[in-house]
Amino acid sequence: MEKIMFRNKIIVVTGAVGTVGSEIVKLLMEYQPSEIRAFDNNESEIFLLGQKYAYAGMVTTFLGDVRDQNKLEQVFQGADIVFHLAAHKHVYLAEYNPFDTVQTNINGVENVIRAAFRNKVGRVLFTSSDKAVNPTSVMGTTKLMGERLITAANLINFKGNTILASSRFGNVLGSRGSVVPIFIDQIKNGGPVTVTDEAMTRFIMSIREAAELVIKGAVLAKGGEVFITKMPVIRITDLAKAMIELLAPKYGYDPDQIEITFIGAKPGEKMYEELLSMEETYRSMELEDMFVALPAFRSMYRHVEHIYAGLVRERVERSYVSEAETTMSIEEIKTLLFRAGIVEEDEILMNNRPDIAIAAG
Repeated sequence: MEKIMFRNKIIVVTGAVGTVGSEIVKLLMEYQPSEIRAFDNNESEIFLLGQKYAYAGMVTTFLGDVRDQNKLEQVFQGADIVFHLAAHKHVYLAEYNPFDTVQTNINGVENVIRAAFRNKVGRVLFTSSDKAVNPTSVMGTTKLMGERLITAANLINFKGNTILASSRFGNVLGSRGSVVPIFIDQIKNGGPVTVTDEAMTRFIMSIREAAELVIKGAVLAKGGEVFITKMPVIRITDLAKAMIELLAPKYGYDPDQIEITFIGAKPGEKMYEELLSMEETYRSMELEDMFVALPAFRSMYRHVEHIYAGLVRERVERSYVSEAETTMSIEEIKTLLFRAGIVEEDEILMNNRPDIAIAAG
């Protein structure tokens, strides 16, 4: 169904050179769209993205910012589907630059919505974050507001049939700014590997899995809902141990030589992650690989039928919080690192590779 929906369509990806954005561009090329318009404000990276896919003749690159509504309206002309990933994502940077974060993460969403309406775009899928659930930061709060704008926009599109929805997920393994590159550098230098707290848990998934589920959200969208991805859960301590066991020999160290140092949680940092709040459970459904949080003001969405294939249950009984879920073993984490391409299967590491399949969810 996914390939049929995207075939011969014009698709826009904002934030196209980001970790998930670039993977979405890569995946969409397999679905034979007529054109993929990659939009980003990073001049060097958007140029390189265009060069990478020049052979295919279907990727057009645009340099611009989601704060510029006129540019968005130009890029959205004739578009069928928009994946909106452009955002300020770093929590601590957003605290020091709150007004800039609002301009991109809130005003930028408004600009995307208005440009989509004016160009009669068929579908808009906004990517959110676990930080939007009970937010403690500027970044998380702006992501929550982005979700709310996308949901409410379905009520005010009186002259068109644009469907808008959001996709919410946690950490992407190996993405820019994630803990994985930091751990790799620390192991390469002989340690110590710094972990905030021994009990800290996180949802985690590979870049490809994140991209696939964002695309699936666009396919399933009926209007106004938030798709919450089911994700494996790890303890950060176990991730550090798994990476030390796999990578220390590669850099000439005995794994027992690499120490783990606990430095304490950063201000505003949660010990666990939340992907679905208790309030949302009362208006959520469970599918095979995701939850669907329906709009809070359901009576205002009478024109939308939220019916989905693969329904597991019509009501979710509990919130989806990392500390309440079963965590992956160290051996399972090793397998995930191989699957995600974080660790290469060279001769040094092959002896450490576990023969375990991982079931996400």
